[in-house]
Amino acid sequence: MPGRRRFSPKILAAIRDGQILGIRAGTGPHRIIGIWAVVVQQRVFVRSWSLKPRSWFRTFQEEPRGIVAVDGREIPVRAVFTKSERLKDAVSRAYLEKYHTPGSLKYARDLGRAKSRATTTELVPL
Repeated sequence: MPGRRRFSPKILAAIRDGQILGIRAGTGPHRIIGIWAVVVQQRVFVRSWSLKPRSWFRTFQEEPRGIVAVDGREIPVRAVFTKSERLKDAVSRAYLEKYHTPGSLKYARDLGRAKSRATTTELVPL
């Protein structure tokens, strides 16, 4: 998408190489939680493993602004929900490549199943 803002190469590298990304969905007084994130095509994607009513994903559906905490900084972001099946496939592969330890693999596989795949969200810096 032309004109879309991008994270700096340093921030992308920190997200790509880190295991956990701090995130706060919405602009309310929520706490920062840790989630898994992947970088695909120089863009940051996250998926929800749980679809609880008060989850970060549901909050982003109602209010698509929030922050990510990475590399000692808090960066304002906007959540963009991904529709492209091709991109969702790439995100699924990225989760399996990044989170491949025996303890993580079950969850990485679960993030590729239909329920979580439908939550594929790009985080775009504001």
